Amino acid sequence: MGVQKLQSDYWTTPKESGRLRRDSGAATGVASYNSFFRHIAVREQSWMGKSRLTASPPPPLKIGPLVLDPPILQAPMAGFSNYAYRQIVRRFGGAGLLATEMVSARGLLEIDTRGQGLPERLWGVQHEPRPLAVQIWENDPGVLAAIGRRLVEQLSVSVVDVNFGCPVPQVSQKAQSGSYLLRYPDRIRAILDRVVRACAPVPVTAKIRLGWTRQTINAIEVARAVEEAGAAALTVHGRTASEKFGGAADWGQIARIKPHLRRIPLIGNGDLTTPQSVVEAFRRYDVDGVMIGRAALSRPWLFRQAQAALAGEPIPPDPTLAQQRQLLLDNYRLIVEQFGPHKGTILMRRYACRYAQGCRGARTFRSHVSRVSTPDEFAQVVLRLFPSDTTV
Repeated sequence: MGVQKLQSDYWTTPKESGRLRRDSGAATGVASYNSFFRHIAVREQSWMGKSRLTASPPPPLKIGPLVLDPPILQAPMAGFSNYAYRQIVRRFGGAGLLATEMVSARGLLEIDTRGQGLPERLWGVQHEPRPLAVQIWENDPGVLAAIGRRLVEQLSVSVVDVNFGCPVPQVSQKAQSGSYLLRYPDRIRAILDRVVRACAPVPVTAKIRLGWTRQTINAIEVARAVEEAGAAALTVHGRTASEKFGGAADWGQIARIKPHLRRIPLIGNGDLTTPQSVVEAFRRYDVDGVMIGRAALSRPWLFRQAQAALAGEPIPPDPTLAQQRQLLLDNYRLIVEQFGPHKGTILMRRYACRYAQGCRGARTFRSHVSRVSTPDEFAQVVLRLFPSDTTV
């Protein structure tokens, strides 16, 4: 299929969405989408799942005045949990609280000082359904408090989450923020005290890891500092900063924190890859909520499956490859809507590579889609090489 044929069949003149369009002009005159980007209402498809897990449904999760049911949270993930991803997750359902990418409070303050509006990581937040959390990071209490207040007053966010768990060197070492602060519980307490007072009555939460290293695990001490500062909830990732994402998440260590919290809920995070693992987390580790991260990047329907499992309902099966292909196209449409066709196509490489994982033909698809640079190239690769249900 030639380029001209592909474009004539699937692309039309762009139209204003009427909702969220950046006024950069980048998309002007660029091919848009018609039948190629048919809107899919995945949630409305009648999937009759046969798998059922017997479980006693956990109660709703309370974070300050918020009541989240199901008690399943979508993790903030830098570079991934952008506006497009959140809309895909929301379409499937099953997540009680969605979150933006992690945002630098200092960077946001500098952008605000220059009068440049909002950073890309907050694009779309103003118009999104609530509840919605925004996660921020920094080590300066004043900067975090100022940005937290701005998020509350100008964007009406539902939750302000402060990151004390990011192990990426640029954050934890160069900026001495994120997981670097786990070594200083008193500083965490001081930071949260300022942010909580600045954001009231909107709840402030914290995300941490078990500690800096396996030899210096201090999550209980940090948890006490978080609660004493007035935070409304605590999320714990079951690895240390030095482990990054290696090895297995230690849910036993997460569970050890629970008896030391008197009023705030404990949310567990790490290696939740199946509906069964979510049910097991509630059954074995006495957490009040769970947060799903990387596994849902390739399977955004995991939240809905986990919700069904917790309720003892039939678990919806994974979408067919044909449905996943449509989902990929819709994801691309949303990315282009935000970033424009050129940058959106480049960014889409990393997202597209997470689709159809483990399927026959997926490696060939990834090797080609990771090199596309134009909407036409992307379209051709998806149409020719995305795995199908009949691939043998």
